[in-house]
Amino acid sequence: MGNEHGLHARPAARLVGLVNGFDAVVTLTDLDTGRGPVDAGSLSMVATLNAQQGHRIRVAASGPQASEALAAIEKLADEDFGDASSPTAAEASPSVPAAGGSGLDVAIGPAVVVGAGVDLSGYVAGDNELARLHQACATAAEQLGELRDTTPDHGDIFVAHLALLKDRNILDAVEDAISGGASAPAAWLGVYDDLATTFEELDDAYQRERAQDVRAVRDRVLRILVGATEETPAAGILVVPELDAATSATLDATRIAGIAVRAAGTTGHGVIVARSRGIPLITGIGDIDVHPGATIAFDARTGSFEVAPDEDRVHATIRERQNEREQAVARASEPAETLDGKTIDVLVNVGVVQDAVDAQGADGSGLVRTEVLFGDRRTPPTVDEQVAAFRAIAQALGNKPITIRTWDIGGDKPLPFLAQAKEANPFLGERGLRVFRRRPELLRDQLEAIRRVAAETPVHVMFPMVTTADEVAWALDELGARDGLEVGIMVEVPAAALRVATLARDLDFVSIGTNDLTQYTTAADRTNTAVASLADGLDPAVLQLIDHVVRNAGVRVAVCGDLASDPQAAVLLAALGVTELSAVGPQVPLVKARLRQADLSQVDTAAVLQARDADQVRGLL
Repeated sequence: MGNEHGLHARPAARLVGLVNGFDAVVTLTDLDTGRGPVDAGSLSMVATLNAQQGHRIRVAASGPQASEALAAIEKLADEDFGDASSPTAAEASPSVPAAGGSGLDVAIGPAVVVGAGVDLSGYVAGDNELARLHQACATAAEQLGELRDTTPDHGDIFVAHLALLKDRNILDAVEDAISGGASAPAAWLGVYDDLATTFEELDDAYQRERAQDVRAVRDRVLRILVGATEETPAAGILVVPELDAATSATLDATRIAGIAVRAAGTTGHGVIVARSRGIPLITGIGDIDVHPGATIAFDARTGSFEVAPDEDRVHATIRERQNEREQAVARASEPAETLDGKTIDVLVNVGVVQDAVDAQGADGSGLVRTEVLFGDRRTPPTVDEQVAAFRAIAQALGNKPITIRTWDIGGDKPLPFLAQAKEANPFLGERGLRVFRRRPELLRDQLEAIRRVAAETPVHVMFPMVTTADEVAWALDELGARDGLEVGIMVEVPAAALRVATLARDLDFVSIGTNDLTQYTTAADRTNTAVASLADGLDPAVLQLIDHVVRNAGVRVAVCGDLASDPQAAVLLAALGVTELSAVGPQVPLVKARLRQADLSQVDTAAVLQARDADQVRGLL
């Protein structure tokens, strides 16, 4: 599997649609996990197979058109199941304004509150429950077909919803329940709830959020069965338990000021669609009590959500953000020099060459994600292919310095051409550099490519997921002669942060990956809604580790995690002594602008480090 998130809903729907066009019985088996065989004509079965990027899938077929079906599936697989672009691209660049919405991260307006689920209390069962179900499914199919045809940018999402609606395995289970005496709504609800639970129990965070798609199809049919209408939301801020793609795609962005989602998570299809339309959005507001019509406001940048806010203050913030972006972009190419004379390098994170092309004002790249750059490959890239890609990134950035991270795989980042054994807890298993101590060949080719490019343009190399001095020594041995190449490591685990003086002894720099450092320090998975609020990069414990690294590393300290993309946090990091920040492209101008306004000597870092929690840190900032 070459797809970034494996056989998730959309590529699975394409496969299912293809299979069902042949007179053949097709099954899939995941050879890496042992799951299967499952019916390839059932979206629920294919999607919950949970086949991930890099997994080997065995396809078997029988019947009159078995050979034709296998040939068609092979062709689809060669095209990565039509899933060439990342489904989270919109989420990865949420600050880019899009047509229809404001592109801002602040919103204010009356609350338009949507409750959870569909009220079934008034439904009266009859003796024609199967017929009612079939009619409701037909109506739902018409609605989804219209959504598919009228929202071309997101039509694949509704193709997947249609495939789920017509899934024979699901329909058989519902019909069996009706035959056993259940009403159509009760049978439909029970089967779809079980399927949603199956998705939520998958070990991949992206796949877990596909349970939202299941519930979206569930509720669509339930509304039809009970005669509930889909009313056009009133003007204001939509407050929803979770956000489905159909709602996001059909909202009138001139009337909806923003969307507040109670559930956490940033990779649900509804969130992706809303952000791609430029609609202001915040997730994870929880169970805060919001009455319909009450004035509410949120600031996604700071993570704040308020009922009965100071309206003048919020409107002033919106005007400030609009002006801020315009001015920041105009001065993006200027250095980020603080009021007290400190110059901070602000660079861009690069996953594809286009990230470098689109970067405005970046002082180079502080993170080239090689596992993303070549993540669509089924075979390892050659040295020459890697040289060409690295050279293109450097040229796009005007031959400013680029920092290339060696293969960072494992956890949630598999490589299609490097199979890994299934681990009970992959985030605590073979990740990053650990993988290549047993299989160094791919790393050696990559280091050769890096050395070649370094002979032409400024290049730094850094090794990910380092914990011990032995790992650093091994990596340096593999690298060999540096020939002017600057070498560093990622500081992502608390052990590396605490012993950084030892690890950095023979290095030129260290770069703090705040995403993983936060996750490991707080023992909280940011994609798990039950504990997501704990995984806050501004937690004082995380900041204390960053401070320790700066004070003890003895070399240049950079940050390339999410905190570096937050203008407020960027000032704090600079005040702590970080001299290089690598941010997502759209944030580079804003981070530079905020640093130019800051006097680092006036930041009370002592108070921040002794703060009670992340909220108090934000208050101090």
